Amino acid sequence: MIIFDYYIFEFIYIMLNQKTPYINREISWLSFNERVLQEASDPTTPLIERLKFLGIFSNNRDEFYRVRVATINRLSKLGKKATSIYGDDPKELLVKLQRNVIEQQKHFEEIYQDLLKQLAKQKVFIINEKQLNASQKIFVKEYFHNEVVSTLFPILVDEHKAFPYMKDKSGYLFVRLIANSLRRKNKYALIEIPANSTSRFVILPPEKEKQFIILLDDVIRFNVDEMFAVFGYTTKEAINIKLTRDAELEIDHDVSKSMLEKISKGVKDRKKGLPVRFVYDSTMSNEMLSFIMKKLGMDKKDNAIPGGRYHNFKDFIKFPTIGDKKLVFNHPHPLHHKYLLNVKNSILSVIKQKDILLHYPYHTFNHIITLLREASLDPSVESIKITFYRVADSSKIANALINAIKNGKKVTVLVELQARFDEANNIYWANKLQEEGATVIYGVPGLKVHSKLFLITTRVSGKEIKYAHIGTGNFNEKTARIYTDFSLLTADKNITDEISMIFDFYSNNFKTGSYKYLAVAPFFMRQTFVNLIDKEIDNAKAGKTAYMILKMNSLVDKDMIDKLYEASQAGVKITLIVRGICSLVTEVEGFSDNIKAYSIVDKYLEHARVLIFANNGNEKMYITSADWMSRNLDSRSEVAVPILSPEIKKQIKDIINIQLSGNTKVRILDRLQQNIYVKPKPGQRKIRVQDEVYNYLKKDKEEYLKSFNKVGPNTKLIS
Repeated sequence: MIIFDYYIFEFIYIMLNQKTPYINREISWLSFNERVLQEASDPTTPLIERLKFLGIFSNNRDEFYRVRVATINRLSKLGKKATSIYGDDPKELLVKLQRNVIEQQKHFEEIYQDLLKQLAKQKVFIINEKQLNASQKIFVKEYFHNEVVSTLFPILVDEHKAFPYMKDKSGYLFVRLIANSLRRKNKYALIEIPANSTSRFVILPPEKEKQFIILLDDVIRFNVDEMFAVFGYTTKEAINIKLTRDAELEIDHDVSKSMLEKISKGVKDRKKGLPVRFVYDSTMSNEMLSFIMKKLGMDKKDNAIPGGRYHNFKDFIKFPTIGDKKLVFNHPHPLHHKYLLNVKNSILSVIKQKDILLHYPYHTFNHIITLLREASLDPSVESIKITFYRVADSSKIANALINAIKNGKKVTVLVELQARFDEANNIYWANKLQEEGATVIYGVPGLKVHSKLFLITTRVSGKEIKYAHIGTGNFNEKTARIYTDFSLLTADKNITDEISMIFDFYSNNFKTGSYKYLAVAPFFMRQTFVNLIDKEIDNAKAGKTAYMILKMNSLVDKDMIDKLYEASQAGVKITLIVRGICSLVTEVEGFSDNIKAYSIVDKYLEHARVLIFANNGNEKMYITSADWMSRNLDSRSEVAVPILSPEIKKQIKDIINIQLSGNTKVRILDRLQQNIYVKPKPGQRKIRVQDEVYNYLKKDKEEYLKSFNKVGPNTKLIS
């Protein structure tokens, strides 16, 4: 907890300068990343997982600079006009952000040093090149020559040459070279650390019960002298540095070019984006620092962040599993859904009978892959339509669609080329699917398609039957293991017909459609939820029960926040579960007296969005792909689906109640953004939300199996 005094000032600043309390989204984002850093410092989190949280924190911060800080930098060049557009002075905000980031970095380094000591107690040692014993030196020398040296391409630097181009997201060693002869001038060298082609973590031979790891950076440092000795130089310093670049895509507006061409060019140009942050080892000599800052055309106020010995901590997300099992999380095996246990039943036949709700990562994502594989083979299936936003590199979903094409099905894939940082992967799959014969739609002009949909159309005895998927997360089997998301599978004609209208809109952008059940952005979603809030306001004023429970990743949209303040003032009880940015300010008299807000950060990334409205005793419930941000409500294609099944309604409400009962990994989002943990009350057992949800779903499955005793012995079930 390192930036709370500053938040008190920030809150006062907000209250004095705005009629309505509202926390700047960038300030709130730093508070979210502080929650990630809390997990790295939490002694109840396994040690290696704490290292991985440092990696997540670092990766989050990289993206923050590449996108948000880069945007503010651009705005700052507009002068006074920027304040009217953005709401805050960008230049002042950049100073505040830098100050907070530097404080967080100090805390980060303290946590890392403490983790090294804690790991040592578990006989796991992360050592550097100065700590190697004789046998380890021999191993590291051989490893360097066998695995590393062929991947290194040092570049010599001097005062008369332009500084070499530094890639975004890459780590480098900046080397100071001293000439062995007076006839030579001292030089510098730049070496890219090849973490993409060689593991960042080198496991050394164990010694008795002790295990050792050395970072690739230090393997290179240990051998760097011999790389330059042949040229008559001695290494004086080898310092870790990193440059972060503006990652916003510049989209070419040349109408003669296809969207595919424009995005491809934008991805290439992103690599050359302007620097927005320079991170360096704080032990770097003033001579080296002055030289490189001059060469980069930066000064210390230009987002130059002093750090520790290592950068690119994002690689720690992949820290090797080593040592005792208690050093890592226990991830229980994903469950099979209770209604999808009979291997003889087709999934389509089950969905035809009842809606199915899958909840990842507690349920296996294989159900979705199996369903699409089944659809690719089923003679009754005529077509499959699906949206792609972020898919896995070696996507089983995409391969199931290719198989469907080969089996004569009509496959239509909407590929969103503007999914940030996944553009290249999406371009690959768009080309691959088109080559195989799919109809590929490249998004919708002016909109990002963020909906998570597929529609399977069958024809049985001349009758058309549709099956739909509406989810909160991507069709990505990798992220489904670590993101908590919902997938609704339904054959309800009211829903499937409206999903069909959405796909018609994707094919023909003039057909926006009219929707009775779905809330569809950008046309109707905002108004749908405003109407539902207004109904709660009316009910509260009439003395009826009125409440809302809203779970999302981000709450930023000012109009929706104002509407929640209005509801609170009317007496509506509002509970928020917001993982990330929350610009709404709780506990402000006259504004948010009736609003409580919480955030859950744990071993899985909370990603599901759920919206519950009391509706005078007849609860309305939606799951959706959309957060309450202006971009989601006004500039993206998003879908929220009402939950119509009483059984699924109860299940979601039970899961939400479990989350609200949590007392170990749940934080209170108060007006000062202190990230205070909810603690168990005296005599109360510890409730860890994500473990409780798994146990709830497991118990539900087991009780169903018990009631299934009437099934004959020839029915094969998945246990």
